Amino acid sequence: MTWPDLPDSEGAILDDVEAFLARFVVYPSEAARVAHVLWIAHAWLMDEWDSTPRIAFLSPEPGSGKSRALEVTEPLVPRPLHAVNATPAALFRKVSDEAGAPTILFDEIDTVFGPKAKDNEDVRGMLNAGHRKGATALRCVVKGAKVEVEELPAYCAVALAGLDDLPDTIMTRSVVIRMRRRAPSERVEPWRARVNAPAGEQLGERLREWSNTNRPAVSWPEMPAGVEDRNADVWEALLAVADLAGGDWPQRGRVAAVSLVAASSDQGGSLGITLLRDLRTIFGDADRLPTETILNRLHQLEESPWADLRGKPLDARSLARRLSKYQVRPQVYRDGESTPRGYFAADLADPWCRYLTPKSGYIPPPGMEGCAHAGPERSETTATTETASAEVAAVALVADSPAPACAECSAPLDAATVLSGATTCTLCELGQVVNR
Repeated sequence: MTWPDLPDSEGAILDDVEAFLARFVVYPSEAARVAHVLWIAHAWLMDEWDSTPRIAFLSPEPGSGKSRALEVTEPLVPRPLHAVNATPAALFRKVSDEAGAPTILFDEIDTVFGPKAKDNEDVRGMLNAGHRKGATALRCVVKGAKVEVEELPAYCAVALAGLDDLPDTIMTRSVVIRMRRRAPSERVEPWRARVNAPAGEQLGERLREWSNTNRPAVSWPEMPAGVEDRNADVWEALLAVADLAGGDWPQRGRVAAVSLVAASSDQGGSLGITLLRDLRTIFGDADRLPTETILNRLHQLEESPWADLRGKPLDARSLARRLSKYQVRPQVYRDGESTPRGYFAADLADPWCRYLTPKSGYIPPPGMEGCAHAGPERSETTATTETASAEVAAVALVADSPAPACAECSAPLDAATVLSGATTCTLCELGQVVNR
């Protein structure tokens, strides 16, 4: 296949990369496909970035298209290097190659980070540190009778594919694509490198020429509301590429950023976050609950681990210890003739607001009307519907200029708050709760 001899302006080059990828890979969403296109283009401009995001294709089961995504990426990126079972020494030497840093395509990454992984500390360290420009790895090198310390560059573009999740140190530096097995109705072309790779290499050459021509025009992008801190580090280079490409890519890139950041915040999190989420579920509209009732309800949550934590159920002491990390402690209160020991929803409101994703379409518990995060859990059907419409909501959010403002203090609202339907920022919500 040959590409028309047209100038790569107004997003034409990225349009063609997207069309090429869509022939062979079924993505879970348009946002995922857009992110993949932007990540491929950003790999050609590595010297321009302060940091490079990893892109991680993850799935709970094999046969979900993760490896295919890496295979299709290979002809499109500079100096691709497949790194299955690569030794740390080989990776460090390739990254420090004078001819230029590679784009590492690391399949079966669960063998490096999974429970069966052994002796991979050096690889993990390189992947953790190598997202930042100027990052180096210290290695001892024997030269004759002397042992010298050598600094080897670690900064390079990395794409990962594997089962389940990765450590938080990698996940928070990655654009995470949750791949799924193809449904019977989803059809793609079979990938044959000998047949399809040449067309990809043509696109890769066009990307190289486009990046060299447009390199002087690279500028730092304006980030959409809700994409901040570590998420801004992840998306900064990708949105700069979108702005550089022009056309509808600046808009599509920001919609993808808001959608994927919101989706990432909905994923399980630590055991502490799981506990907070489950407590929000079992409290419902109650303003207080005895510890015994809380434990009984937690143990009955079939999809949560509280009935069997290392061979025994969660008890009152363990519950108190876990919640003390969030400055929440049990209290004795009067309930009729009894004085049980338990927890107040008002005390949990602060960690719920700080650590959990806002939920829409709920009736707040008494005394917590100001906390947009304190609603009951969504059903699976509702969650699926909201996920499917997340990109539509993100379009509306990104299109707003300036960002929607808090009704109380006029500060810009972040993406998660806007998508939840709330009209006040977290600080004002907390102030309302405290003042009640």
